[in-house]
Amino acid sequence: MTNMNTTSSSKIGKVVKTDSEWRSQLTDLQFHVAREAGTERAFTGKYWDNKKEGTYVCVCCELPLFTSATKYKSGTGWPRFFAPVNTEFVAEKKDNSYGMTRTEALCARCDAHLGHVFNDGPRPTGLRYCMNSASLTFIPKNESDKIDYPEGYADGK
Repeated sequence: MTNMNTTSSSKIGKVVKTDSEWRSQLTDLQFHVAREAGTERAFTGKYWDNKKEGTYVCVCCELPLFTSATKYKSGTGWPRFFAPVNTEFVAEKKDNSYGMTRTEALCARCDAHLGHVFNDGPRPTGLRYCMNSASLTFIPKNESDKIDYPEGYADGK
């Protein structure tokens, strides 16, 4: 994959909360997926077929993760992207659950489980970031002023 990084850049900072704090902020499904590495059923998440322009941020800490410009149709039933806003914003780690080896994608700021990354995506990266809608919040393009990029990152660059 791209960066098998499991720690965040010092410029991004770290958000750490107790399970109780996360539970008070998230729905039951969001908590299960983002904090317990769960998975929503295919074709049930609110963003799997979203065609609007905008940015997808972490449901837990609002770090910008993906944009509609890198979203594509894969037929998998989950939102899928070929690249994150910035590779420093999405951490990766090996996942050996369920008898298979995959690469888990996590928010680099708060360690929220986002989904998995596969090497069968389209050009230019060849990657498929298969994300859970429950781990994301969508910010429409016309509300992009609400996106709070970490200091030192202008529009994710």
